[in-house]
Amino acid sequence: MVDKALWRRGAALGATVLIGATALAACGGGDSGDDGPLKMVVWGGDLDKETYQARIDLFEAENPDTKIDLQLIPSDQYAQKVQTMIAGGDGPDIMQVAENVNSYSSKSQLLPLDEYIDDAGLDMEERFGPVGSLYTYEDETYAIPDRSGAMILYYNKDLFDAAGVEYPTAEWTQQDAQAAMEKLTVPGEQWGFSGAGWWAQWWSFAYQNGGQIIDDSGKPTVNSPEVVDALQWANDLQYKYHYAPTAAEYADMGPDMGGDPAFAAGTVAMNATGFWGIGGLLESDINWGIAPLWGGQEQAVSAFGSGLSITRDSDNPQKAFEAIDFLTDTEAQTVIIDKAQDVPANIQVQQSDAFLKPAWAPEGLNMAAFGESSEFIFRAPFIPEWEEMQAAFNDNLGTFWNEGGDAKTELDKIQTQLESIIE
Repeated sequence: MVDKALWRRGAALGATVLIGATALAACGGGDSGDDGPLKMVVWGGDLDKETYQARIDLFEAENPDTKIDLQLIPSDQYAQKVQTMIAGGDGPDIMQVAENVNSYSSKSQLLPLDEYIDDAGLDMEERFGPVGSLYTYEDETYAIPDRSGAMILYYNKDLFDAAGVEYPTAEWTQQDAQAAMEKLTVPGEQWGFSGAGWWAQWWSFAYQNGGQIIDDSGKPTVNSPEVVDALQWANDLQYKYHYAPTAAEYADMGPDMGGDPAFAAGTVAMNATGFWGIGGLLESDINWGIAPLWGGQEQAVSAFGSGLSITRDSDNPQKAFEAIDFLTDTEAQTVIIDKAQDVPANIQVQQSDAFLKPAWAPEGLNMAAFGESSEFIFRAPFIPEWEEMQAAFNDNLGTFWNEGGDAKTELDKIQTQLESIIE
């Protein structure tokens, strides 16, 4: 999926930030006006641009009559720039989307893709597994999964060995994790865990408790006992038990310090994050491994991903869909893992040697942890008010994460705010 800094600042992915768009141009789209290239927009950095372009090159080699112009927008500017394009009637043909996809589909800014899917004979479940139905709104599909990986647990093997702690597995409980954190913590020098102040982390704990952020009827339930307990535990790991660095302790480590760089530096023993953490670790000297995140009353973990959609301004949605179909099939998806960009959404690629034994991976790296984690991914509430919901959490939990506090008090305030935001 998308980079972690974006999700954190975003409104996300944190985690948080992302988009979607499409409906037939000029009330019916049509396939005319197809002389020019398709315009495709994505977010990210140099690696993302390189990887998407390599996949586009494969498509163009097999479809010489169709060209795609790729535009990469920095993550923190993506939402605003793409919305401006759509509002001005100049939306791209193909657009990367993620958690706030339904901010756009709910406004008829994205083209429903079900007819194209049916005409192409694309079996969404066969190609993508459970995430095949992820980007839907009111029973219609608005994006095709492209990248999709669970949050996993990175661990420092040398620190575990020194503390006499067994390496983590999917069978670990929250209690097992806390016991390991205690043994792995050296006050003032080393922490057992990087912390869980990011929504994707502590939401996982809430769903492990049997809680929900938005219930099945679409109502917010953030002050339920299950969610309160999860948020309080996440905070207590820092301010009560001191098994994870506080905000002030991270600041003392240096500028822009957080879980990912602290883990790469060997300062924390465990770090829960996405695939992108691998990039920095390939340059690190620590001896690291990966495993599925632990569970609670049940197993649940956040997933990060993105899909490809078609905006309402596309002059040739049929060709745009053909490109998306190709980009999410096995050949093009294999490029994603070959370049160590992300987890491909394509299940066949996830189960291939190209994914399980990539050339860039350290010997013995358990890449199967991603596939194992996919069995207990919870479906985050991709509501139309996604950005407003994330803003409510960010605005109300700043002091709580910086100084500690009472989760029930904060979540009661957020519950009231969400009840006024979510229809």
